Amino acid sequence: MKEEFRILSTTAILGYGFPVASFEEGMKRDPHLIAVDAGSTDPGPYYLGAGVSFTDRDAVKRDLELMIKAGVERGIPVVIGTAGGSGGQPHLEWNKQIIEEIAKEQNLHFKLALIHAEIPHEDVKKALKEGRIHALEPGVEGAGLTEEDIDATSRIVAQMGIDPFIAAHKGGAQVILAGRAYDPAVFSALAVEQGYDMGLATHLGKILECAAICATPGSGSDCMFGYIGEDYFRVEPLSAARKCTTVSVAAHTLYEKTNPYILPGPGGHLDLTNTSFEQDTETTVKVRGSKFVPGDQYAIKLEGAKRIGFRTVSIAGTRDPVMMSQIDHIIQAVKDRVADNFSSKNLKYYLNFTVYGRDGVMAALEPLRNEPQAHEFGIVIEAVADTQAQADTICAFARSTMLHYGYEGRRATAGNLAFPYSPSDFHAGEVYVFSVYHLMDVTDPAAPFAIDYVQL
Repeated sequence: MKEEFRILSTTAILGYGFPVASFEEGMKRDPHLIAVDAGSTDPGPYYLGAGVSFTDRDAVKRDLELMIKAGVERGIPVVIGTAGGSGGQPHLEWNKQIIEEIAKEQNLHFKLALIHAEIPHEDVKKALKEGRIHALEPGVEGAGLTEEDIDATSRIVAQMGIDPFIAAHKGGAQVILAGRAYDPAVFSALAVEQGYDMGLATHLGKILECAAICATPGSGSDCMFGYIGEDYFRVEPLSAARKCTTVSVAAHTLYEKTNPYILPGPGGHLDLTNTSFEQDTETTVKVRGSKFVPGDQYAIKLEGAKRIGFRTVSIAGTRDPVMMSQIDHIIQAVKDRVADNFSSKNLKYYLNFTVYGRDGVMAALEPLRNEPQAHEFGIVIEAVADTQAQADTICAFARSTMLHYGYEGRRATAGNLAFPYSPSDFHAGEVYVFSVYHLMDVTDPAAPFAIDYVQL
């Protein structure tokens, strides 16, 4: 029988932290791989567009020190995916500098592989002309993407699959630092290289990329251990406070999926139709039956962000039940007043009011919008315009207008809003949107992702 391939996943996102005791428990199991996913699109497009990390540098360095020191001393590969949170060139360089510091301070000597994921704009425009760009939804050719959209995009990254990781490992890298990567690939690539089943390895990677979230109680800041055999894989928490159950692991398998049975990824999709979950021990779960189905055409996902302006925000609150009962009318009246006041300036701006205590979390999707109201509202006034100064102007005028707006039944005239901070308005800086969020057909899964090696 083939020996199990053993994987230590440290945390859901590099920099989220993990208990040293859990990490040491994982090292006692003699892993073949130490891996972590370092990024996500969940925090939105700003970090990709601005080229900065959404995780703290000191926190990232703390996690990497433990992982790299243990991996280098024991000869275990250490793999990091989606460097710097978004996986672009500045994010890769940011994370590389941290690793260089660790190597110097800890007197560690190893070969580092850097896998680049940022795609030149000209390559994307060429693919667009050749009809190799598609919508994420089938049947939408080109998805309305234009060369102008591409030119306006700050940077574009592609989501790599397993092939670049395997190439870097074969190139002799002890530590692999990758740009934007398909989350499961960070964990599955070396297992597939060793001959383990692609479907099982991908499903295991999908679970391990979120670390102990699949356990109960779940946590993104604790370690998880995975074992993959010939026709199964097992997952085990490394803290005595947690356990994996068939329900917790199966429930996590549904995480971030529009279809409970199908999970698309680079080069095909994961088919979970015949997947089974079995309680292996009191704390571990064994999974069988997951299959990887190759696509007719290998495609990688592109992510790009462009700047659309600058944001200013004001936070306020009210507990006047009369005002609260008229909040929609008041918001519209303030918007109308702002539009009228600046009509001669021809300003392009976006003005939004988010009302917490009613539908601030789910907005139009809130099912209880017309239920009895809370006794107070929190109101976030957001203005986005071409410049920070213009956003300041729109936000300030909207805030002052709402503060003194005379609604029907109003009794006090000192002001309608309470502000928790002074100054009341905050510069939130640049605003980005996803401008490229498409699939690109490729003939070679590794070709878009150049690999550099550095001896530290």
